[in-house]
This record gives sequence, structure tokens and C-alpha cells, in this order.
Amino acid sequence: MGGGNQSAVSEFVLMGLCHSWNTRILLFVIFLVLYLIIVPGNIVIVTLIVTDPHLHSPMYFLLANLSFVDMWLSSITTPKMIIDFLRENKTISFNGCMSQVFLAQLIAALEMVLLVVMAYDRYVAICKPLHYFTIMSLQRCIGLVVTAWTIGFLHALSQVVVIAQLPFCGPREVDSFFCDRPLVVKLACVDLYNIETFMSINCGFVAITSFVMLLISYTHILTLYAKALKLVHIRP
Repeated sequence: MGGGNQSAVSEFVLMGLCHSWNTRILLFVIFLVLYLIIVPGNIVIVTLIVTDPHLHSPMYFLLANLSFVDMWLSSITTPKMIIDFLRENKTISFNGCMSQVFLAQLIAALEMVLLVVMAYDRYVAICKPLHYFTIMSLQRCIGLVVTAWTIGFLHALSQVVVIAQLPFCGPREVDSFFCDRPLVVKLACVDLYNIETFMSINCGFVAITSFVMLLISYTHILTLYAKALKLVHIRP
């Protein structure tokens, strides 16, 4: 994934969250405990939904997918960050850095689209209850999830392909505990105006489109709820 850039920069240095040893030990314990709660917790949710026939509904199918994504969201950077709390030399290979960028962008976009899909599911359940299971069939749910993965993959791929082709020939210190895309891009020794514009438009399109669709879905839901409350108050 690194291409020819590795001849100039073969690894990056992660600056981390802090330099105090006592603080790093404290953060090590805190993040380790949180990680050991979050990942098994999401595994339990997915396992329960898969194994319990009573939970085989569109809503829980989407919830299982969201839990699966959340599990990976926690696993992209946290394990290395936890280990780096105990290390002085916090380096990451070029390919490892590009992998972090790709997975972070993939999961971020995927989670946004999944939240839109779940909002659509709630919209159908509340606004069209009689047609819910017809509209939200298993085939449609699978199709929506596959679409979410496809959007996330294409978004992440477009980002990392551009970054991997940049010439990194200067500083290699990333002022973070992981390869955060904007911070990595700033290390490139080339004019970044067009590249940063492209990336901002790319990320903005996914984020704004997801937000607008979420807003539309929940506006319909709240409007229907308000009408229902009004009818209840009108009745004698």
C-alpha cells in the first residue's frame, strides 16, 4: 500500500498523548479496562442477536451490524495506543500508518451510513407499521448493509490512494497517538491545497449527506408523534 514513498519515509513517529510516565501508566490502565469492556460487550450483543430467534428482526439485524462496526472502531488504534503507553519508541511503519488511515476512514463512513439506515428502519416502523416487514425484508436489510460497506470502502480507498502517493521526505512525527489523516497529510513535502480540498469535499459529502438524511427521517418521526399527541388531547 505504501508504494515508492517508503524509500523516503519507511516509518512515522507517533508523539502520543503525554510524556509523563505516571500519567502514561494511569492512561494505560484506563484505556485497557475500557477496551476490555467495549470489545467483549459488542461481541455479546452480536452473539445474542445471532443466536436468539426472538431477536431476528430488521432492527436487531442492523444493531448487530452496528455493534460489529463499533468493535472494530475500538480496535483500529486502541491496542497499539495501549502498548505505546509503555514504550518510549512509538513508531509505526508506513504501511501500518496507511492501514490505520484506511480503516479509520472506512469505519467512520460506514458507521454514519449505518446510522442513516437505522433511522430509515425506525421511520418505516413508526410511519408505515403495516408495511414494515414487507419494506424491511431480510433481502433489503442485507442490501442496505452491503451498500453501507461499499460506500465506506470507496470513501476510504479514495482517501488512502491519494495519501499513499504523496512524497514524504521531511518530518515524520505525527502529533497524535495514531495516524490521523489530516496530520499525516501535513507531513507531505508538496503543495496540499488541491489534495486537502478534495479530501474535505469527500469527507464533507459523506457527513453532510448522512446528517441530512438523518434529519429528514427523524423529522418525519417527530412530526407523526406530534400529530398523535394532538389527536390524544383532542379526544374527549
